[in-house]
Amino acid sequence: MVHGPIDLAHARVLICNDDGIHAPGLKLLENIVRGVARETWVVAPETEQSAASHSLTMRRPLFLREVGERRYTVDGTPTDCVLIAVHQVMKDSPPDLVLSGINRGGNLGEDVTYSGTVAAAKEGALLGFRSIALSQVYDDQKQVLWGTSEQCIGGLLRRLAATEWPMDVVLNVNIPHVPAASVTGVEVTRQGRRKIGGCMVEGMDPRGQPYFWIGGGREEDRGRKGTDLEAVHRGAISVTPLTLDLTHHGALDVLKGEEAFR
Repeated sequence: MVHGPIDLAHARVLICNDDGIHAPGLKLLENIVRGVARETWVVAPETEQSAASHSLTMRRPLFLREVGERRYTVDGTPTDCVLIAVHQVMKDSPPDLVLSGINRGGNLGEDVTYSGTVAAAKEGALLGFRSIALSQVYDDQKQVLWGTSEQCIGGLLRRLAATEWPMDVVLNVNIPHVPAASVTGVEVTRQGRRKIGGCMVEGMDPRGQPYFWIGGGREEDRGRKGTDLEAVHRGAISVTPLTLDLTHHGALDVLKGEEAFR
């Protein structure tokens, strides 16, 4: 089954993120969507939830707070926000499109496994809605080129909304760290290789207990043609279709043929 094209001018859009309700990327995406869609709803985490992945809060209650017209916060994860938005806030008028972002920093390669931004979009897709994750890549966290997202995302959303794609697919969009005038185009890519977690700092807390702090450094391969990493580092906008079905069908066929599994 596929999602058919939608006209953004008549669409109801739900926005979430993992950087929290006060994040500049969220405010920017709100402004962009208000300029292209009929109706904009925001349900975002109360505080930053970066690297929360697809986690759910199940051992305590969640609190929903209204902070403006069609703007809400939840004291939980990005996944919590999408669930509450769909089943409570918008239960009488479900969204036509779920957007997550704009994340401050790229979600490239294996980032998609850890990303709360991508997880919110995945939750939207699991619930049956067209869903897109949006991230602004930066090389210097003190100089995020939000202007590139501001100039590129509105038109890109119109193009993507007018396109069909399978219902079990999330689109992961990364905007390159170049001025808008230097963007080389939009490329459909595959997931590259970029692993976080190798950079770790060891220290001692004031009580004499050793600790380990996982840093943000990543080992990445920018040279693989056709990948998200390679595209954005050439100045292109990367659009990567991610599937919700994690089954490796090649391995499935091999294992089915093994004597031990007969």
